Amino acid sequence: MADQPKTSKLGLLLKELLKERSLSMRKLSELTNIDTATISRIINGKRRANPEHLQKIANCLEYPITNLFVAAGFPVDQSQEQQSSDIHWSIDSIQRILESSELNNKTFSIELVEQQLAKYQQYAKTDEGKETILTGFKKKLRKVGSIGPFISQLKELFERFRLKNGTPLELAIIGSVLIYFIISVDVIPDYIFPIGYVDDAIAVKLGLDLLSKNA
Repeated sequence: MADQPKTSKLGLLLKELLKERSLSMRKLSELTNIDTATISRIINGKRRANPEHLQKIANCLEYPITNLFVAAGFPVDQSQEQQSSDIHWSIDSIQRILESSELNNKTFSIELVEQQLAKYQQYAKTDEGKETILTGFKKKLRKVGSIGPFISQLKELFERFRLKNGTPLELAIIGSVLIYFIISVDVIPDYIFPIGYVDDAIAVKLGLDLLSKNA
């Protein structure tokens, strides 16, 4: 019974969002691929939404996922400065949570993030990659809200990329970080909240380190 007020809060929020967007539960079901009965039970407080449900709903409604997690009663620590300042502590914390989740068969490492960034550097040089960054960055920001100190750094990097403020190599590095953030299929799925965004923060740190070395 302790979860009831939290679930009811989420239900009220979802009802309000659906009303504002003139959407029915059935339409939300079609857009999110979540069963209509499941959505109904979540909204009416008879079932607790899981992180994947919340991610899909946030994407569909273009609503900050942090607000949905808070309304659903999940513990949300938005101050990740300590985690971001100690990259290895972050990796340890990520690994512990992954081991206790259904994704314990996937090992997280800095090397995986570095491999993705190297791949995205090449993509950022293409017209398609540039278009992905210019059209997708602000849309992704609206979905995730302001989570952690790395958001301000991402905004600064986006402005540098948009204004072409840097050498071709610097812009490729910046672009790789932005694409990593924009594309939801990254090393840790974003719906594993809040650690799903810690690897984005690590990608920012790696990118900034590369920029320093090439300055």
